[in-house]
Amino acid sequence: MNRNIIITGAAGNLGTAVVEKFTREGFKVISTVAPGKREEMEEANDVYELDVTDEAQVAEFAKEYAIQYGGELEAIACLVGGFGMGDLENTSQADIEKMIQLNFFSAFNMTKAFLPVFKKSQKGTFLFVGARPALQPADGKSLVAYTLSKGMVISLADLVSEEMKGTGVRSHVFVPSIIDTPPNREAMADQDFSKWVSPLEIAEAMHYAVSSPALRNMTFKLYGGV
Repeated sequence: MNRNIIITGAAGNLGTAVVEKFTREGFKVISTVAPGKREEMEEANDVYELDVTDEAQVAEFAKEYAIQYGGELEAIACLVGGFGMGDLENTSQADIEKMIQLNFFSAFNMTKAFLPVFKKSQKGTFLFVGARPALQPADGKSLVAYTLSKGMVISLADLVSEEMKGTGVRSHVFVPSIIDTPPNREAMADQDFSKWVSPLEIAEAMHYAVSSPALRNMTFKLYGGV
């Protein structure tokens, strides 16, 4: 039986590391990338162009998945997201809506569409990406829209866990401090990169979570040396 995992945002810095890790571990990786960007994923088994912030598109993708792969699905890694600065006085409603669309609805739509698959098999793992400011408000006061949206993702994971209590369906949240990526290095060139968390470390933690059935509703704090 195939060990299928869906990875959204697969062409990003974190997504690439997660795809490579699960491929090496023998999973069949079904990845999604943003429409129209011609992003290529050599490591993934199958690649779909999908706007995961669009509820209707995700619902159609879930139907296509059922046709192509049946009910086999071990995990979903929801990696699509965005970042934005701004304190309370400098954050608009539009800023908040943008962050919620990118960070929350990208995860919510996938959860809503594929929870029935996990319910039917009574097993499966959701992997969500949170953010330290959502757990530590002192870190989020200058990142209001981003912090609020990531807080919603953490609440979503808790709600999934509560609904699926007593089954083999699990949800985990991975909370990095600063991820060591080229854009972050460019934006914060004066920082000590050695203290940051690498995408590979997050990928390793995700694989560990999927492969450890005893773990339920865990929050993995990947803060590195920051």
